Amino acid sequence: MALTANWSYPTAIRFGAGRIAEIADACCAANIKKPLLITDRGLADMEITTRTLDLLEAAGLGRAIFADVDPNPNEKNAAAGVQAFKDGRNDGVVAFGGGSGLDLGKLVAFLAGQTRPLWDFEDIGDWWTRADADAIAPIVAVPTTAGTGSEVGRASVITNSETEEKKIIFHPKFLPTVVICDPELTVGMPKFITAGTGLDAFAHCVEAFCSPHYHPMSQGMALEGMRLVKDYLPRAYADGTDLEARAHMMSAAAMGATAFQKGLGAIHALSHPIGAMYHTHHGTTNAVCMPAVLQFNKPAISGVIGQAANYLNIEGGFDGFCTFVDKFNASLGIPKTLTEMGINSIDIDRVVAGALSDPSTGGNPVEMTADNTRRLLLACI
Repeated sequence: MALTANWSYPTAIRFGAGRIAEIADACCAANIKKPLLITDRGLADMEITTRTLDLLEAAGLGRAIFADVDPNPNEKNAAAGVQAFKDGRNDGVVAFGGGSGLDLGKLVAFLAGQTRPLWDFEDIGDWWTRADADAIAPIVAVPTTAGTGSEVGRASVITNSETEEKKIIFHPKFLPTVVICDPELTVGMPKFITAGTGLDAFAHCVEAFCSPHYHPMSQGMALEGMRLVKDYLPRAYADGTDLEARAHMMSAAAMGATAFQKGLGAIHALSHPIGAMYHTHHGTTNAVCMPAVLQFNKPAISGVIGQAANYLNIEGGFDGFCTFVDKFNASLGIPKTLTEMGINSIDIDRVVAGALSDPSTGGNPVEMTADNTRRLLLACI
């Protein structure tokens, strides 16, 4: 089967090895004549980034890059990015990288034309309607990891550096106009990033599948996304040059992010404040929290997880699925606890408060009260 395709769900996606060569045409399709490529510091000087800049420059689209982006991007990064966008008189963004580069790139395209402050657009009620939709710059997204799926998302996760809280900034036009999913760009990912990002995609699929809200399209996508991760993440982890495995993992990442329109849950509700406070890798934190969250939600999800286990050829229903998760994490070098991740002292009260205020809480199958969220967090430590 040829792993090359053009998709229009949820947006235009150019999928396949080598398709970064179409970056200039993608910008043209998005009506971008002078893009600002936004990525993180680690990617700024890598060959995949310089090659992309070469392609833009050769097409007469300039060579502008902004890479002052933290692993958990914050409002300071956003302000600097907006200033760079304005100083360069850019008219669109190429959001390039993993979750941090993609989220910050989308946010800069959104904020550059707004007059209200960033936190006025937090994902609360209809706050997104405060934005001037006509002032949002077009976005081309190019993921270089296979995990967050931010390339097909309508939001950015941004850390408030003063309060150490992760906030979701939402607007329908955060959705990029064109996405280029080129698995060749993920070949250089180190093993721990391959594992952490891949398990982030798995967490998106698991939580979406377990969310009690009605969205059968997301349900099907989440189930198949789980299968792709189960079958292909071990291959990508073992051999980073396995392009078939890398391609399927890029699909799983986009599928997970599309599926979680149905909802997330306690895994993300915990990992967001933990990541904001202790600067842990998001996908790895999700993986560490998943076993405890599965047990926490068992009364509500044992049946649906049993269905997933059958589809995934995992014996033993809910318990078998949980055993699989434990072994899967271990095979990918994931720590068993937050303590093993290097967090030696956790401010339990602050993490619990952050979890309860996180939008992901609303998608959890079991109500997260302060007391049971505290018990859940202790199970992760």
